[in-house]
Amino acid sequence: MSFSAALATLVYGLISAGGGWGSAKVIASLAAAGVLLAAFVVIEAAQRRPMLDLSLFRVPTFTGGLIAAFAISASVFSLLTYIILYLQNELGFSALGTGLRILFLTVAVFVTAGIAGRLTTIVPVRLMISAGFVLVTAGLLLMRGLSTGSGWTHLIPGLIAAGAGAGLINVPLASTAIGVVAPARAGMASGINSTLRSVGLAAGIAALGAIFTAQLRHTAESRLAGTPLAAHAHAIAAGIGGPDASGARPGLTAAARHAIAAATRAGFADSLNTILLIGAAIAAIAAVATLILIRGRDFAAEPAAPRAVAAQAVAEPATTSQQVTRSPDDHR
Repeated sequence: MSFSAALATLVYGLISAGGGWGSAKVIASLAAAGVLLAAFVVIEAAQRRPMLDLSLFRVPTFTGGLIAAFAISASVFSLLTYIILYLQNELGFSALGTGLRILFLTVAVFVTAGIAGRLTTIVPVRLMISAGFVLVTAGLLLMRGLSTGSGWTHLIPGLIAAGAGAGLINVPLASTAIGVVAPARAGMASGINSTLRSVGLAAGIAALGAIFTAQLRHTAESRLAGTPLAAHAHAIAAGIGGPDASGARPGLTAAARHAIAAATRAGFADSLNTILLIGAAIAAIAAVATLILIRGRDFAAEPAAPRAVAAQAVAEPATTSQQVTRSPDDHR
C-alpha cells in the first residue's frame, strides 16, 4: 500500500511540474512520495517474510538489473509517447501511418532479440546489456536535431539503433532478474524487476512530459516576443497545454493564428530535442552502471544453457512445461 501510494504521489507531482517545479503542489507531492517510499522500506525491513527482501540489494548484479529495468523504460520506451505525438500532431500522419513508421524500431527490437537469445551462452550478460544501452544512447542522439522543417525520415537511423539496443537488453535482462537468487525467490526477483520497468515507464512519461511542456511554452513565448503578439506572449504560451500545432485561437486574425502555430511548432521541436537528450543521458548512465555492477560470479551456480532457457521463458512465457525445459539444441 505504501509503495503504491508513493508511486501515485510521485507521478502526480511530476505531471503537475509542467506548470513549474517550484509550486507548493509539486513540492508537497514529491516530498510525500519520498516519505512514503521510506516508510515502505522500513515496513519491509521489519517483516519476517517481506514482499521485497532488502538483502537482495547487497548483490551488485541484482541492483544493476533493476537499474537496467528502470532505465530502458524511462528512456526509449517513455520517449515513444512523444515521438508518436510528433508524427501525428506535428507531421500530420494518421494512427496507421504513425504505426508503420514506428515499425523501424519494432523490427529492430524483434531481430536483435533473436540474436541476443543465441548470444546469451557466449557473451557475458553485462557486456550485452551495457552495449544495448550504448546503442539506445546513440539512437536517441541520432533522433535529435529536429527543426520545423524536419521530415519523418530524420528519425529512421535513431529508431533502428534504439530498437536494436532495446532488443539486446531485454533478453539478458530477464535472466539477470532471476539468475542471482535461489529458485525459491525467483518469483520475487522477477516481480521486482517487472515493477521497476513499470515505475520507469510511469515516472519517465510524467517527468519527460513536464519538461516537454515547460520547454514548449518557453520556446513559444520567445518566438512570439518578436511578433505583434509580444504583449500577450506569456499568456498565450502559458495556455499551450500540449503539442497542438494548429495555433487556432478564437478571436484572433489569421496572421495571429499563423504566428502562434509557427511558435508552437518550433516549441515542439525544441522540446522533443530536449527530452531526447535527457533520455540519452539516462541510457548512458545505465550503460556505465550495468557494466560495473553486473558480475558473472553473482549468478547462481548452474549451466549457462538452462539460464538462457529461463530467460526465454520469462521474456515469452511458454504454453507448456515441456517448452520451458526444452534445451537450446531443441530450439535449433
